[in-house]
Amino acid sequence: MVQEHGLSIRRACRAACLARSAFYAPRRPRDDGPVITAIEGYVRVNPRQGFDKLYPSLRGQGFGKCRLYRVYRALGLNIKRRGKRRLPARIKVPLVIPAQPNEIWSADFMADALWSGRRFRTFNVIDDFNREALKIEIDTSLPARRIVRALDELIELRGKPAGLRMDNGPELISDELERWARRHGIERRFIQPGKPMQNGLIERFNRTYREEVLDCYVFETLGEVRRMTADWITRYNGIRPHESLGNVAPRQYLMAQSP
Repeated sequence: MVQEHGLSIRRACRAACLARSAFYAPRRPRDDGPVITAIEGYVRVNPRQGFDKLYPSLRGQGFGKCRLYRVYRALGLNIKRRGKRRLPARIKVPLVIPAQPNEIWSADFMADALWSGRRFRTFNVIDDFNREALKIEIDTSLPARRIVRALDELIELRGKPAGLRMDNGPELISDELERWARRHGIERRFIQPGKPMQNGLIERFNRTYREEVLDCYVFETLGEVRRMTADWITRYNGIRPHESLGNVAPRQYLMAQSP
């Protein structure tokens, strides 16, 4: 309108319903190559950092926030945040010692590291009746499918429990474990979030395992951890006296209580 019809900038902007500042604003550069190069270089070094970390690092190079975010989104680099899984209401259940074996098992996870710094996890299961260590599964990763397999192996050797007491860890509230418990007719007894003492028997077992094995030795391989753990379980169940059982070992207590 300014060039073809000879209108003033003011009248032309009014006719186009635009602010006059839009006419004088500098044009955005068409070439986003430098922005793409800068973003890709930053993401290559910091792959798990989002835009909130990227922008303060690159704005010193003269890139505007809107332009950076437009190119960032166009490259598909925006990290999706996992929403927290909403837990159903957990009811406080008194910690009562079962009257017979295989009535209630308690399960929990622990974590430690090898000498190289490589992290590993353990999945611990005990029988609440005599505090016997039933199984300690050890690996660098213990997903829900691995937990189900370990519990199936334990059921083949020991028989299935009536209930399984555990916290609200992601592997333990998974659909995989829910289907497993429904298939075997086992009740899952969840403690309230942030209340580990509602699962106090396994927590006390974890402390003993950490003091006598994990913190007592330096491990270089997972094989060493598994070998030392298996040897300790044999001594814990058959030799080591347990104060709450009258200073006898869990296996001895089980034999004494058997009719």
